[in-house]
Formats: sequence, structure tokens, C-alpha cells
Amino acid sequence: MKELIVRGAPQEYECQTGAWQKLPAHLSKRNIKRVLILHGEQSWEAAQPYLPSLAEFTTYAIPYGGECSDKQSIKLTSLIQEKNIEAIVAVGGGKVADLGKLTAYNNQIAIIILPTLAATCAAYTSLSVVYHEDGSMDRYDIFPTATTLVLIEPEIILHSPIDLMIAGIGDTLAKWYEAEPMIDQLDTPAIEIQVAAFAAKKARDILLKDSAAALIAMENKQLNQAFLNILETNILLAGMVGGFGDDYGRTSGAHSIHDALTILPNCHQNLHGNIVAYGILVQLIIEKKHAEILRLLPFYQQLGLPSSLQQLNLQLSDTDYQRVAKRATLPDETIHFLKEEITPQLVSNAMKELEALVNNGN
Repeated sequence: MKELIVRGAPQEYECQTGAWQKLPAHLSKRNIKRVLILHGEQSWEAAQPYLPSLAEFTTYAIPYGGECSDKQSIKLTSLIQEKNIEAIVAVGGGKVADLGKLTAYNNQIAIIILPTLAATCAAYTSLSVVYHEDGSMDRYDIFPTATTLVLIEPEIILHSPIDLMIAGIGDTLAKWYEAEPMIDQLDTPAIEIQVAAFAAKKARDILLKDSAAALIAMENKQLNQAFLNILETNILLAGMVGGFGDDYGRTSGAHSIHDALTILPNCHQNLHGNIVAYGILVQLIIEKKHAEILRLLPFYQQLGLPSSLQQLNLQLSDTDYQRVAKRATLPDETIHFLKEEITPQLVSNAMKELEALVNNGN
């Protein structure tokens, strides 16, 4: 068995109406006085009604620059050193959180995350997905330190774009489908991995049961239990899967397909979770789990998750299929955690088979 290290949770986590208003108290009890507020663009405007006054602190607010990249982190590091910053407060979506975590770790300062979306589990996890400047995925950095604090205000996420919540559902759904085939190869899973498997299965079950009602809540701008369930499933439960399962709870086939598709410039118009949702189905083709695909397709259709390249507005030439399949099967790609012997031809064939299945009916 591979090395297993548990990174189970942030140091502190709170999800309830009014949670953001407690930020000053959290800063004070940590004796933090100088803060860099890293934020998105549109999300920053949406966040304003919910943010507390930080007049008693020295703050520097700066937009994150659109990407979690080494270049952006280096820029922020210069400011942190110049202004003697003691903590980063990341307000925004997954890339803001990831850039905040990366930069905070590089500078050994506190990282506090106030998510404005539930599109990924980035607010919860102690890792960052780092991208090249052209938008293609570079690597995952896993940190030996937990996020200092996560404060979730359900109201701001209730008013966030519905398409981003749907993408979060797609990304979280992958937790079960990617973890299960890895865990299934273990004769005796460790207790930690059993916790990861429980969280992954619980996440899948909640998503299939409550997603439709949660989206209705967002349309009506009215909190309900289904919405709160999906919100915490996308952030907390999803984060627990990798946090307790380590490599057995992170990514396998679906994310390798996602990462490979990002080499196509036209793919960047699609949300991360939507591409991952498509990748789930490609992985299930590889695993010959056709019954599970037929189970998921109505759910995909109900939510508007893409189940084909056509629905991702991608038209691949034979050369594109070969390029994507080659990228998905690089030696260090997590798709090799599946029990099947993975080759570029297998991946290319699976993508084409899925296209025929979805577009020709099932």
C-alpha cells in the first residue's frame, strides 16, 4: 500500500448564517493584525454585503489575477514581505482559495478562506491545483499544514451562479467514482481509508437525492435543508475524501481526462466540474460499468451536466483524440490508479464509445 497521511480537516471550520461576521474575532484571537485580502472580481462585489468591518486591522485588498500560478504567487509574496503580512484572507472561488493556500504556505503565514461558491472542495483541502499561465494544469501541491480557518456563509452561496453549483456537484460526484476503484483493490483498507470511502459514498448519495431541490432553492433564493446538504457535501464531505484517504481518496480516471482536455484551448470555456463530470463517464466506459452510466445519464440530463464532448462544445479531430489520450496517460497521471491497463488507445476508444452512446441514444 502507498504511504497514507491523513490531512483530515482545516484547523477550524464553521458553516452557518452570519459566520463571516465572526472574522474579526477569529483574527484577534490569533493576534493577527496585518492582513492581505485576496479576492476575485465579481465575487468580491457579491461578498460586500456579508463582510464585516476590519477597520481595526491593517488590510490590503488585491484581486487574485485570474489564475493560481507560480507567477501570481511570487507577485503576492513580494507584497507580503514588503507589508509584513501575517495572514491571507481568501474571498472567492476555488482558484482564489488555491492561490491563497499556495502563497500562505510559501510564506509560512495563516490562510483563512471565505468561499463565495460551492463549486469545489478547495476551501477545505490542504492542497492547491497550480496552473500554467496559459490555463493548462501544471500540478497539485499538497501541503503539510492545514488551512487555518474556513468560514462559510450559506446566504452568499445561495445567491451564487447556479451553473457553478452544478459544476461543483459534478466535481464532487467524482469523489466516489474515482476513489471506489482504488479502494476496491485493497485487501484490507485502513480505518482512514474506510472513512474516506464512507464520505465518498455519502457524498454521492446526497448529490443524487438532494441536488434538484437544492437548485430550486437557489432559483427561489430561499434556504432549505437540501441546499445546505449540497453546500456542505461539495465542500466538507468532498474534502474529507482526500483528507482521510490521501492518494486513495483523491483522483483517478475522471480528473486525468479533465487534465488532458485542458490542453485544448476551446476547452477553457467549460467549468472544471463539468469537464470532470464528463470524465466520470469516460472512466466508467474504461471500467465497463455501463449500467452505472445508464443510471447517471438521467441525473446528468436533469441538472444539465455534460455527458459528451458535443455537450462540452468540443469537436475533436483524430489528432486531438490522440493528443488528449496521450496526455491523459502520461506515466504520472492518476488514471493509472485504476486496475485496468491504461493505454492512449484505450482512452481514445472510450471517449469515442461514450460519444456514440450519448449522441445515438441509449
